[in-house]
Amino acid sequence: MRTLQELQDWYADQCNGTREHTYGISIGTLDDNPGWLVKIDLAQTNLSNTVFPPRSKETSESDWLRCSVTDNVFNGAGDPTKLETILRIFLDWSKNTVG
Repeated sequence: MRTLQELQDWYADQCNGTREHTYGISIGTLDDNPGWLVKIDLAQTNLSNTVFPPRSKETSESDWLRCSVTDNVFNGAGDPTKLETILRIFLDWSKNTVG
């Protein structure tokens, strides 16, 4: 639960009365195979236009993960067991990035 609380806190810190009407976080499932898809808008945050070193790991068809930033959006995708890992990668990056 710590990871979810940290994500909630990060999101709340980004809300300023206007940003949250345009930018946000989406967590869903993939259309083409079992797995998670996480998108986090970085616009108007300290992470905006910050370099994120892409992460990718594929051990098998049922054990994989990919995280990157494209067009100022953090994109994380992974197998059904990787939701917390994706969120943790984002949160660790956000904490270690000085903007």
